[in-house]
Amino acid sequence: MNTQDKKNLWFYPLGTVGRDMIYVLFTNFILLYVMYTRELTNAQLAAITGIIVAARIFDALNDPIMGNIIERTRTKYGKFKPWLVAGIISTCVVVYFAFNSKLEGWNFIIFFGIIYFLYSITYTMNDISYWGMVPALSSDGNARDTFTARATLFAGIGSVTASILIPLFTTGEHALGGSARTGYGLVALAICILAPAFSLFTIFGVRENRDDMAKPAPPLSFKKICDTIFKNDQLMLVAIVFLLQEVGNCIVTAGPGSNYIYFEFGYEGGLYSTFTTIGMLATAFLMVFYPAISKKFHRKPLVRIMAVITTIGYIVMLVAGLVLPSTMVKFWIITIGFMLANFGQYGLYLILMISIINTVEYNEYTRGNRDEAIITSMRPFLTKLSSSLVIVIATISYMLFNVTDYTNQISSLENAAQQGKIDAATRSSEIANVIAQVGHSQTNGLLVTITVIPLIFFLICCFLYLKFYKLDEEYYDEICQKLQEKKNL
Repeated sequence: MNTQDKKNLWFYPLGTVGRDMIYVLFTNFILLYVMYTRELTNAQLAAITGIIVAARIFDALNDPIMGNIIERTRTKYGKFKPWLVAGIISTCVVVYFAFNSKLEGWNFIIFFGIIYFLYSITYTMNDISYWGMVPALSSDGNARDTFTARATLFAGIGSVTASILIPLFTTGEHALGGSARTGYGLVALAICILAPAFSLFTIFGVRENRDDMAKPAPPLSFKKICDTIFKNDQLMLVAIVFLLQEVGNCIVTAGPGSNYIYFEFGYEGGLYSTFTTIGMLATAFLMVFYPAISKKFHRKPLVRIMAVITTIGYIVMLVAGLVLPSTMVKFWIITIGFMLANFGQYGLYLILMISIINTVEYNEYTRGNRDEAIITSMRPFLTKLSSSLVIVIATISYMLFNVTDYTNQISSLENAAQQGKIDAATRSSEIANVIAQVGHSQTNGLLVTITVIPLIFFLICCFLYLKFYKLDEEYYDEICQKLQEKKNL
């Protein structure tokens, strides 16, 4: 590995730490922010859900188009970096205003709709250009595994850090400024400063392969986008599996998990931070050691192992939640179960990430074109599409189990504290009284939402991948060898 490759191995992953903090803040906490800072009618909650779903579908459809635009970009800075810069700056502006609005009622709903669609456009610029660089960093299978795992490791550092600190500083006694609304505003400001700072590592430290820049820019073609996606059978298969995996995996962290913890064990951000931290410890192991593991175990045997671990994890969570009394013993058992489930989920996620990227060479082998940006745009496309489905599942659970009956009361108390109408002690005491009113039907319903539904999705994913995915390590190496022989002619 030459000096530049070694630099890439550090500077490329570092660039995503702040990006993923922004992603977690906006994707996982925007609905919680609204629920705990505004009093919502069912009509307003439905409107917000509709906005999120529509914006994320719009966002998802934008991804292949953005990938095609990047393929056409020709500058002295390459085709990726100009979009990295434009995307991260504009995203930070949008996210800051999203969490620092004083609007209420339907005026806030209108503002929310505008800001959400703007985020969909700005984050796409950055996300597609960032992940589109991976195939341009190396075509060697082992090196690509290393780059992907390292980037995912640093993305995990950013997302886990955000997942820990955001609830800690926005919920309960440690909320910055003494209320959820002030806390979210200050956290958004801090993250919007950190994200561009981390992006500088990638912008100035990474050098990607720019050989294709000598070729004329391909025309902007919707037909090309569709052909690249739908005529690559392995890309289509792994895309379906990835979509289902992301739906199941994200249900816990998209809101139902935090609401379950708050309702069952108390309205303290530190509790959910602990749940998230311990729950994701196992994924840190995979972030660090997956390249070494992948050299000893092929992907399909690993999928089988992950299926067993994940199933055990969700069963532990479900049984403990239904049987044990609401004590800290129960909290820790559920948290350990989540750690096991998350280990398997994250292992499958890494495998699917690499499986998508490897279809670049398969596309070149079968169709003559690499189409890197279009193919790699499938990952964020599917992530965003899945997140819209997750929000639908979360909102349905909220409506079925009357979650807003309690969050509206808490929101009213949070706003009273922010306006100085009640002191911190009164706020905490009154919120505890609200939590005490939550019934078993609400908590058990949320528990089923974060265990049974994710497990069903996960097992379907494992079956489809093991049954139909054929681009295994041996076949991929054979394709790369034939492509190299063709280039040497």
